[in-house]
Amino acid sequence: MYVSRKTDCCWRTKCLLIIFISISALNFLQILNLFKTFIPSSRTDSRIKIHGFIKVRGEATIPMGNYNDAEYIGINEVVSPRANDPRKLSLLPLVFLIFYEVAGGPFGVEDTVQAAGPLLALVGFLVFPIIWSVPEALITAELGTMFPENSGYVVWVSSALGPFWGFQQGWVKWLSGVIDNALYPVLFLDYLKSGIPALGGGLPRVIAVLGITLVLTYMNYRGLTIVGWVAVMLGILSILPFVVMGFISIPKLRPARWLVADVHNVDWNLYLNTLFWNLNYWDSISTLVGEVHNPKKTLPKALFYAVILVVLSYFFPLLVGTGAVPLERDLWTDGYFSDIAKILGGVWLRWWIQGAAALSNMGTFVAEMSSDSFQLLGMAERGMLPEFFAKRSRYGTPLVGILFSASGVILLSWMSFQEIVAAENFLYCFGMILEFIAFVRLRIKFPNASRPFKIPGGTVGAILLCIPPTILIGVVLAFSSVKVMIISLAAVAIGLVMQPCLKRIEKNRWLKFSISSDLPDIHHDTGALLH
Repeated sequence: MYVSRKTDCCWRTKCLLIIFISISALNFLQILNLFKTFIPSSRTDSRIKIHGFIKVRGEATIPMGNYNDAEYIGINEVVSPRANDPRKLSLLPLVFLIFYEVAGGPFGVEDTVQAAGPLLALVGFLVFPIIWSVPEALITAELGTMFPENSGYVVWVSSALGPFWGFQQGWVKWLSGVIDNALYPVLFLDYLKSGIPALGGGLPRVIAVLGITLVLTYMNYRGLTIVGWVAVMLGILSILPFVVMGFISIPKLRPARWLVADVHNVDWNLYLNTLFWNLNYWDSISTLVGEVHNPKKTLPKALFYAVILVVLSYFFPLLVGTGAVPLERDLWTDGYFSDIAKILGGVWLRWWIQGAAALSNMGTFVAEMSSDSFQLLGMAERGMLPEFFAKRSRYGTPLVGILFSASGVILLSWMSFQEIVAAENFLYCFGMILEFIAFVRLRIKFPNASRPFKIPGGTVGAILLCIPPTILIGVVLAFSSVKVMIISLAAVAIGLVMQPCLKRIEKNRWLKFSISSDLPDIHHDTGALLH
């Protein structure tokens, strides 16, 4: 029996490694194209395009390219009345907002070493971005510049598959974002409780969670520009101690420690979920595109720089931690980097790392809440939610969306770290499947639509780009526990019921719904959008 189990374990491990290597090789060409594709085209077309068709007054709709004198109007050419708003985000704040949407520093990557050892942990944070992060960032760059509005991935799915599925996308993405954000006040306190034991539990911890949530929520209320520059400051402060720790560790580095691997003793569920959690949410920035200055150029550049920043912020600290300290896999849990800092530099460096972790959690919280709340505003501007969600405060922020998102964070903060990560990953996977389908569908449905940033390769290239991350989604879902699957499917079912209920409320005029006049009607017949 023992031999049988061992053989079965070896077989499953080999299969997983083959899948891992195969999908990595399949997607490697995307890295080679990264430098080329993340530089937006400087070409401009005096004609204005919409959905690949043109219409001349008094004549039938004509496919684009068949009429040389016609003028086009594009879905991404609509000029917002806030286009010259000085509160718009510039490149540097946008880079750090993406950084915090995705990473926020290496805090939370420790479990990959516990689950799989140093070699697989390091390889994971080099290979996983090729399989997942780069395709998601490229898709976000193309669709985000094609639809430069705050509904983000909601309008992508809605324009490709219809408003029902657009709403489902908005529901699961918002819920997964709020679940994710519930982590950060808890993690903030976890890094401080070693110095302040009272924060470990009970009433003091509850009060602290509420206080932190309220303070950071108020920061979101005061304006996205403030949030963006706060993210820049917090990002620098969060990364700096690891640079110092890297220099201190040089005499103690032992490269042989990086090569330690035991493929027969890998917790694949923990390993894959931790990698997935730390390297997703690239598309979250799409719900802020309407607040970005010149998004056609700024968004692709910001995503490019953010990919580099995120990968380095994970790989470098892991390289230092696994190479400078003897391996004890059981110790590699959340917060272990602060213990490594104490071993390498002393108590002062430990406190610095703990402070950086606290700041990182703050930065991630405000960035995530910004995306979640502006997504609700964008959905209201599309008529998917009641009109009051579209109301802005005097600082230009979505007050109702912020309050709803903050309430969700407080209600979900009782969940454990592992439950939160597993539940949000499941919901996020559901949303990403819809996103990939929408991306390919839009390439087929509107091949000639104006795309300021376009991934090369045509429709076939779009399909190939989505294959590796889709396989990865299947692997992650296959490792989900029955409990997480049941809870997540119940959450999805709520969205399936909620959308028809909201349509009934709109029909009976119990609440007011409206579509912003600044946005194109993506559900109208092709050609009827033309002016």
